[in-house]
Amino acid sequence: MLKRVFVAPDPGLLRLRSATRSVLGIGLAVTVCALTGHSLVAAITGGLAALLALFTVTDATVRGQLVTTALLPAVGFPVLAVAALLHDHPVGRDAVFVAVVGAGVYARRWGPRGHALGVFAFMTFFATQFLHTVPDQLPELYTAVTLALLAAATVRFAVWCYELRLPPVSVPAPPSARGLARATTRQAIQATAGSAFALLVGQLLSEQRWYWAVGATWWIFVNTTSRGETLVRGFRRALGTVLGIALGLVVAVPLHGALVPTVALVAVSVFGIFYTAAVSYTWMMLAVTLMAGLLYGLLGVLDPALLALRLAETGVGALGAALAVLFVLPVTTHATTDAWIQRALRCVHRCTAEAAARLAGSTTADPAPHVAELAPLLSRVRLSLAPLVHPLSPLRARKERARQVLALLDDCAREVRGLASIAADPEASHDARLTAACQRVEAAVEALTAPRSTRHPVAAAVAVPQPPTAEPALVHLHGLERALADLSAPLRSSPRSALVDA
Repeated sequence: MLKRVFVAPDPGLLRLRSATRSVLGIGLAVTVCALTGHSLVAAITGGLAALLALFTVTDATVRGQLVTTALLPAVGFPVLAVAALLHDHPVGRDAVFVAVVGAGVYARRWGPRGHALGVFAFMTFFATQFLHTVPDQLPELYTAVTLALLAAATVRFAVWCYELRLPPVSVPAPPSARGLARATTRQAIQATAGSAFALLVGQLLSEQRWYWAVGATWWIFVNTTSRGETLVRGFRRALGTVLGIALGLVVAVPLHGALVPTVALVAVSVFGIFYTAAVSYTWMMLAVTLMAGLLYGLLGVLDPALLALRLAETGVGALGAALAVLFVLPVTTHATTDAWIQRALRCVHRCTAEAAARLAGSTTADPAPHVAELAPLLSRVRLSLAPLVHPLSPLRARKERARQVLALLDDCAREVRGLASIAADPEASHDARLTAACQRVEAAVEALTAPRSTRHPVAAAVAVPQPPTAEPALVHLHGLERALADLSAPLRSSPRSALVDA
């Protein structure tokens, strides 16, 4: 698991850049809040706002990211006010919290902006429970959040705006139906039901920290679309929490809230959250749990019993999510997974075509945007297939096919990156055989992405010759052909036994 985090591909060092920039942005936000005389609670609130702005705002363009960041207070401030006003009214507070959960998940139908605003609204309500916010604190918290968002935006869009030099990456969800057939609608209902369960049972465990259970249910639903994905995510959240608590007992508890080492470790945790989020939810949750423990240490309330309670509340939240996706309008993974695989394959073809055109002398062809797009697409495929490749999955045949598909798609990505790097070399030569090889790749992708009833073996349409050693570009193209040909068997399985019918 640790190896996966550090050896996972990081095209353009995007994960490293994002993690480093986020530490700088959040650090600046907290520093500005502290220097302007804000309390510890306000500084933590500002730091959380900056973290969310840097983590959840993922619009395809810099302009879109600016607009979404500017809109965050529009949803955050009203929610903050309502949560503070309902602090001493448990029934109203609970009802509004569950409603915020449902609305936040439903907002995903409007793409990355709706997702970011929904997360910000939820976490704003969550933070008021975490920090026991009351109405008298609202003016200070408003100014802290505003300053923090401005600081984070300054780092993201002025000091280190690497998005201006890299192609925008946007991976919208596949088209959805209407009404209850729409995935976001079903998930909103599921999340509402799961959160209500978590809230009620969580309060039986603790009248003070019940919101942890609701938070666990919420984050388990983020970036999932099927019951299988949600169940696996719940397991990984619980595992990451266990590991984070174990580390917190060794690291956070002995510090007793000492300022300098605690702040340093919080910065390390923030880096870990951003660096591992795209490749390992378990490791991201470890970093989140450690950060939460360190913040409780700063607030002077951390002890082993509190960490044990966090684990119990996380278990309740995971159970609530599991019950909701199993019994409330369940969504299977078949159509979703197949759609993501097809999108990844079409992206592979676009990468290949652009690289070949560049090698042929085109000055406008550029495979880089498509190479950047391929990474999140493959991450989405892995997420969809996660239930089948999980060690506890009893479906051995499907598990093996899913692993085969993931390995072959990784092979495709590796060959495409190699081809793109060669195409970027202005001295790279063009071989006439590139055109024929690209045509075979196009034929292979068309065969694999055709409707299931009309799919035919790629091997019948693609003859894969032995790669010559003299031309590196052809070596990558022939490797790509072999991977596509090998994908034919698992992707042509019947729907009942196919790996995507889970």
